[in-house]
Amino acid sequence: MLDVADLSVAFGDQRVLSGVDFAVERGTLVGLVGPNGAGKTTVLRTVKGTLDPDGGTVRVDGDPISDRSAKAVGRLVASTPQGTDLSFDFTVRQTVEMGRTPHLGRFDRMGERDHSAVETAMERASVAQFADRPFTSLSGGERQRVLLARALAQETPVLLLDEPTANLDINHAVRTLELVRSLVADGKTAVAAIHDLNLAARYCDELVLLADGAVRAAGPPGDVLTSETLRDAFDAETLVTTQPGTDAPLVTPLAERESVDRRVHVVGTGAAAADAVAALVGADCRVSVGVVPAGDAAAERAAELDCEAVAVPAFAGVDDAARERAVALAGAADAVVVAGAVGDGNAPVVDAGRVRLGVEADSTDHSQTVRDTVPLAALPTAVATLPPPGVGAEATPPLGQSSTD
Repeated sequence: MLDVADLSVAFGDQRVLSGVDFAVERGTLVGLVGPNGAGKTTVLRTVKGTLDPDGGTVRVDGDPISDRSAKAVGRLVASTPQGTDLSFDFTVRQTVEMGRTPHLGRFDRMGERDHSAVETAMERASVAQFADRPFTSLSGGERQRVLLARALAQETPVLLLDEPTANLDINHAVRTLELVRSLVADGKTAVAAIHDLNLAARYCDELVLLADGAVRAAGPPGDVLTSETLRDAFDAETLVTTQPGTDAPLVTPLAERESVDRRVHVVGTGAAAADAVAALVGADCRVSVGVVPAGDAAAERAAELDCEAVAVPAFAGVDDAARERAVALAGAADAVVVAGAVGDGNAPVVDAGRVRLGVEADSTDHSQTVRDTVPLAALPTAVATLPPPGVGAEATPPLGQSSTD
């Protein structure tokens, strides 16, 4: 439906886009992602036809938009801007009615079909209740939804969205992208510049990652959002895992810090243990996990991050072979981290740790099993500051004993 080929744009001596190529299939949502200044808005302006490129072509439904009049392009491509300001104090209804302009002659009045399109657009964007209010009286998020309704009233096969969730709270951001997904399911083709990588990963069929005016990666979110490509595009370290309940990538930025070259064994289950694994891997620790039930969040997170997990079938209990392997891993580690529920079967694994740390975010009481309890965010630092084996460090007492027993 949309084909962008070798697109180049310069403002004076400043090159903004250089050789940008991507295609969008009919009935899909493609997200433009990348750092500020990457050229996302410039791409959208060029696709819309309001900015002439210095090189390359934009084709909509097979035909170059350069061969079409502005009104003809307006019947093919609708857009929502990043800003939400209007020069005049129009009502919401009047603002949405502007979307019908490409379908009307210079002196035409709106007909029944036009009024129906406006009403439908306001209902779908959840702004019908504001119909008679001045646009300027609305909040930033409400204005964003009105401008989306204006684009929907245009009834075009292609929809361009420039930061459609920028001024919205998380509830309305999700509702907006759910609406876009429903439009795509009905056959509309959408391209959205999205700042939030995790929302983009969850809702877009494909992503185009821009940096310095060029495409760094394009394809399904799982192929584009990798630590390597994000490091290249954003010059930032990230941990990429999976969003709960989906196959979409979950991008977690990591603060700049020195690598923690320590071996850590995590004992526990559920989200608490999974989060501990992610935090430690993000700090370059060598992490192992277990014993955990197969399918547990901690086991799945370990698999995602290429960590060894000692797993047993769900509800099967800890067998001798699994216990022995986990005890060996814990004994070889610089520290054992206790997070989430720890059953009796894992008591020998915890006891095998030279030093044991607990995670504060976990509500389970590990006061008898750990030396110190720290917040999840401080876990890598706590591990990094542990003395090396045999240097001023006393082992944590066995499970159930205090340090004075």
